Amino acid sequence: MWNGFVFENLIQTDKKGIIPYIIQKTEILMKVVAKFGPERAGLIDKPDPVAKGEFVIVKIHAAPMCTEYKGFKNDGESDSFGHEAAGEVVEIAQQGTVKVGDRVVVMPHFPCGKCYICLAGEYAHCPDDNQILHITEQTGVTATFAQYILKQDWLLVPIPEEVSYHHAAMACCGLGSTSNAMRLMNVNAFDTVLITGMGPIGLGGVINAVYRGAHVIAVESHPYRAALAKKLGAAEVVNPQDEDVGDQIRDLTGGKGPDKGIECSAAPAAVQLLIDVTRPKGHIALIGGIREVSIQGGNIINKGLTVHGTRHYNLIETPAMMQMITQVKEQLDTFITHTFPMSQIQEAWALQCTHNCGKVVLDAWD
Repeated sequence: MWNGFVFENLIQTDKKGIIPYIIQKTEILMKVVAKFGPERAGLIDKPDPVAKGEFVIVKIHAAPMCTEYKGFKNDGESDSFGHEAAGEVVEIAQQGTVKVGDRVVVMPHFPCGKCYICLAGEYAHCPDDNQILHITEQTGVTATFAQYILKQDWLLVPIPEEVSYHHAAMACCGLGSTSNAMRLMNVNAFDTVLITGMGPIGLGGVINAVYRGAHVIAVESHPYRAALAKKLGAAEVVNPQDEDVGDQIRDLTGGKGPDKGIECSAAPAAVQLLIDVTRPKGHIALIGGIREVSIQGGNIINKGLTVHGTRHYNLIETPAMMQMITQVKEQLDTFITHTFPMSQIQEAWALQCTHNCGKVVLDAWD
């Protein structure tokens, strides 16, 4: 193999002797998830990535599924899905922070690595995210719903020997976003935390909050996910469709309101609910990817609320994240409700559309 190609019949002989030359080359192709139209998906072949500079190749062993199913339901075609993964380093171009054979978590994003934000470890907020990819001179090698991915070596987190690929992959969106929110708000055992939306991120938030000893109130209308939140440790679950949901939350907190709140549903009404019920001088973290929301600023000011926008945790927090994963393995087995071979992407996305699941993981090589 050389530069992504396999050479066949490398040596040919003429009448004068042995003359080595190449007569045929076959491109190495990997399997990648693609969408061919509304709710139509499968696998296609794409060229394997090639290591270059700090960009190394990771063979993906576990690809958690996040909100990509929303694109599955829409018009259009694409072959770039997924932003979470855990796998094995299989090719490097230069000596760096990893070596071939290392088991690693593939952190999301493609930040520059040089700006003050990146140097502070807050790479998820890099203003030049994705701008560095041109130096690889490759396209279509950044998605995790694939057999291989090209990634900067410094964004690969070592996996402890006792941690499986599936559990380690939860260090991305499964646990990462809400873990950062907990850190920013200093969630502790004295807090009541309200978490809106029990999708995969919100359910991971329940795990994070319970791990910190907090009392958790979950907000969810879907019966499967409401029940799963209780299994993961939520003390109460309230239905946001109830007209008196705000009063229910106040009653559950002795009239005071929750100390901290995390929005994971991407529903504008959930943001307003957090503002309305969180106690004075409380904290709110927004994670759910809300595009547009109208907020009454007076409520935030009058109550003295602190509002955090968060995406992912600082790199300095990765040892703590891995330590937590080693201590919540049973909860993670409950959290990861389904696994699918990547060849069954159609079935995996169809399941996610029903919301009758927690975190779903694709196995790229099954």
